[in-house]
Amino acid sequence: MPPVQVSLNPLSVLSSHLLALFFGFSYVGSLYAVKNARLRFSETRSDAHHGVQPGSRDDPAVIRARLTAVTFATLFNCGVIYALVARSTPPSFDRAFSSTLTILGVRWPDSILSSLQTPLLFLGPLYGSYLAGTLPGQSRYSLDHNFEMFWSWVGFRNYTWGPLTEEIVFRACVLAVYALGGAARWKMIAFAPLVFGLAHVHHAWDTYNRYGRTKDALRRAMLSTLFQTAYTTLFGAHTSYLFLRTGSLLPPLAAHVFCNIMGVPQIQNEMRRFPERKQIIIGVYVLGIVLFAYTLGPWTDAPASLYWRAPEGFWRGAVGQPA
Repeated sequence: MPPVQVSLNPLSVLSSHLLALFFGFSYVGSLYAVKNARLRFSETRSDAHHGVQPGSRDDPAVIRARLTAVTFATLFNCGVIYALVARSTPPSFDRAFSSTLTILGVRWPDSILSSLQTPLLFLGPLYGSYLAGTLPGQSRYSLDHNFEMFWSWVGFRNYTWGPLTEEIVFRACVLAVYALGGAARWKMIAFAPLVFGLAHVHHAWDTYNRYGRTKDALRRAMLSTLFQTAYTTLFGAHTSYLFLRTGSLLPPLAAHVFCNIMGVPQIQNEMRRFPERKQIIIGVYVLGIVLFAYTLGPWTDAPASLYWRAPEGFWRGAVGQPA
């Protein structure tokens, strides 16, 4: 069979930027397009049974509606990637579908180490949990609490469906359109996280309303949103690197779930709580950062990664043509 002739870059740089922004807008916009997914603010602070304010972000009914909304948004965005692939290849569903899965990183990583690399950065917080005795198997570890945390609707959102849909949209789909536009790897690592960071700005509205729509509430909303946007942008740069480096969705997904479980490192709180271990805590934090940097390249090395090729080889490799 003669090789498939495809264009070098199916998208322009401008089209890549616009599509990346569209993916982020459609994901966040779906939370507001569906009536039951919109947050409702009232004077009632909580219900009598679950301690959750009806219509709030943690209301199970709102969570179910929001998860449904982002699921449809995610499927739609994946459909856009498929349409781009199908438009630029011969009319073969099997070929276009297979190429789309490859572009979206639906493959096992070459090494399991790529999914274990991110926890090294949290070596300090893990040591803090060890000192507190809250790691699995320790005296203060609560199986009931963790079971409830992971198997509630809040847990399903935070540790399963939320990370999965966000990684598909903000890593796979966004990075795909940049790669289809021929963007250099460093540009993808720089631009894609901005879309992910900006997608969290809408949380300011929730914070502002939860704290009473006062000047203090506005200040809280602005500060928390600035921090969250900066944190998620940095996190997005790391997971974008993992996706590009491995060509697989699993390592960034594992990093996302792990970081959601761990939360933001609290080194100051840990040093105040265990002053006699202050130097050791600092040392373990530094050790984690060093090990993270040292293993970032070797542990994520994946010769089969489609995205880590030269830009001119991406599209040819995506449709099964030698680069």
